[in-house]
Amino acid sequence: MNPQLFLAFLVVAAALACTPGVDWAYTIAAGLRQRSFAPAVAGLCGGYVLHTVLLVAGLAAVLAGMPGVLGWITLAGAGYLLWLGVGTLRSWRGASFSADAPGAAGIQAAGTQLRTFLQGMGTSGINPKGLLFYVALIPQFVSSEASLPVPVQSGLLGMTFVALAGLVYTVVALLSRSLLQSRPGAARAVTLASGIIMVALGAVLLGEQLVPFLAGRPQ
Repeated sequence: MNPQLFLAFLVVAAALACTPGVDWAYTIAAGLRQRSFAPAVAGLCGGYVLHTVLLVAGLAAVLAGMPGVLGWITLAGAGYLLWLGVGTLRSWRGASFSADAPGAAGIQAAGTQLRTFLQGMGTSGINPKGLLFYVALIPQFVSSEASLPVPVQSGLLGMTFVALAGLVYTVVALLSRSLLQSRPGAARAVTLASGIIMVALGAVLLGEQLVPFLAGRPQ
């Protein structure tokens, strides 16, 4: 690969991964509700792995060029974020890192971990903005003159972003734990804020699809 392009991609990808958003909100909220944040981080990364596979297969560009299909994906993503946000808001009063928190005894059950993983994968995987990010950004750092084929370069860049995102989300979760371990009031406030962020982003995505439709509807 072109070393200069790859270094430039690292800078841009790291900056994007460090930008707070719904992924951060989900990581923190899952970590507050459960004793391990690993399934949440793994799920979020799994969603970006899915985007990488779509990019390498050429499906990402096809989907991005089909406004109708992308619109339905956006609606599904909006509904999913609203559902996650509402669930987080309903549990914010009990947010705690304490092992004595309600439900902590069985929180490490495989079913709970799998559900957290799948929810994280859905959070990043069904987000159309993540799909457009892969389509719009990664091709700019692929060189047709490099020795590696374009699909291989795309896959390596996509997985590089997955690794960076996983590292950033892990650091965010660890810092949140260290800062909120002995502050139950702050933990509840952060959980409440995370739920509000999810609901707000879901509402924005929903509005992006419904407003043009309503504006163009015959009176």
